[in-house]
Amino acid sequence: MTRVAGLDHLTLLGVAPPELVTVSAAAGFGAVGLRVSPARDDERPWPMTPGSAMLAQTALRLADTGIAVLDVEAIRLRPWQGPRPAEFTPVLEAAAELGARFVNAICEDPDLSRLSDEFGRLAEEARPYAVRPVIEFMAYRTVRTLDDAVAIAAGSGGGVLIDALHVQRCGVSLDALRAVDPGLVSYVQLCDAPLAAPAGEGAEITEARDERLLPGDGELPLLELLAALPAGIPVAVEAPATGAGARPAEFAIRARRALSSVLSRAELSQAKERPS
Repeated sequence: MTRVAGLDHLTLLGVAPPELVTVSAAAGFGAVGLRVSPARDDERPWPMTPGSAMLAQTALRLADTGIAVLDVEAIRLRPWQGPRPAEFTPVLEAAAELGARFVNAICEDPDLSRLSDEFGRLAEEARPYAVRPVIEFMAYRTVRTLDDAVAIAAGSGGGVLIDALHVQRCGVSLDALRAVDPGLVSYVQLCDAPLAAPAGEGAEITEARDERLLPGDGELPLLELLAALPAGIPVAVEAPATGAGARPAEFAIRARRALSSVLSRAELSQAKERPS
């Protein structure tokens, strides 16, 4: 089975969703990730609400190019005062219209028990839309460990998103990844970086959002990471870098070549380790 290979929107967040589809298809990607709702307060949203012209145009581009939507972002799980606003629905409706497989939940509630309940409600609400919520651990978010992400996702119907940078920055071992129920692992976001975390207050956030390297351009053990995950798991390049948006078509081509190189090397490495 051919592995799904996508380009996540954060890599070229300044590119409008319809154009990202076009750029990704031209670069040879088979899928995209699309930001249909902001992931933080200071982010300028694209007009991708249900019924919007841009959402309809994006769906047409997908049909024209034949590429799929791997994931949409983002649903923010935040602590609310009083009843929770009905903000899940527009994102889920947009995800369904685009045919997305996953929707990424951003964890902002420091109460992990409450956050777990909220993720469970999200998973329940997402079922009629045929989209699976996924949760991601990050060193600077409230869900900081693989164990916490697995505990929240287990039994909910949702899954866990694996990001190569966060695996390194959160100190997750490959043995720990291998031990996760394969049914919980949704897809993996690949980038590269130095092994050592950047120094300074807020530096890890800046690195994650603006200073990643393309797969193969840094020191992360990407081949070993892929070997520790379920075979054939979908992959997406998430490698935002300063200046990438100046020539998005060229950067997307570089990203696709970088991903192809890493996947080829990983396949060759794993083939050598299989018993003859």
